[in-house]
Amino acid sequence: MRVLAIDPGLTRCGVGVVDGGLGAPLTLVAVDVVRTPATDDIALRLTALERGIEEWVERTSPDAVAVERMFMQHNVRTVMGTAQAAAVAILVAGRRGIPVATHTPSEVKAAVTGFGNADKAQVTAMVMRLLRLTVAPKPADAADALALAICHLWRGGAQARLANARQLVDDQIARAAAARAAAARLTVAPSAAAAGVRR
Repeated sequence: MRVLAIDPGLTRCGVGVVDGGLGAPLTLVAVDVVRTPATDDIALRLTALERGIEEWVERTSPDAVAVERMFMQHNVRTVMGTAQAAAVAILVAGRRGIPVATHTPSEVKAAVTGFGNADKAQVTAMVMRLLRLTVAPKPADAADALALAICHLWRGGAQARLANARQLVDDQIARAAAARAAAARLTVAPSAAAAGVRR
């Protein structure tokens, strides 16, 4: 499975692509950041970000897109920019029918290091080890995107299997209810006919 992961941001949007899966080795495909000038109008920045992410999707053909979900942030301006960048990434994937998942920073840290409060240095060190890198990806947004891709490969597959299992159970329940309703209709119909004959 190939995951394109987005660490959203307006000035620097981390983008990382990793191949792998549960029980399969992880392989780095590509990593970088999409940048937009802080002095540009917000519409221009979002348009440039959309173009950049579209190029990544076209070049790498991912099976899924993972986007970091903001959990809590005190700086409202930062939150707005991050949310806007995340929405652009989700839109680009959705337009192409690519499944999208979001993961919080603590979920990413827990998946990669085993500790939800790990610091950036610990996350980067584990990303390097898991992807067999000799040099740390720079800037930090790039390393964060790779961590997010790894998180999705390890957690996303399990979540998808759980969702599929829940859907199968729901389908079985719906079929059983439909069968009971059909059986009830068959039972009621002959009784009504017999009552009509007696009259």
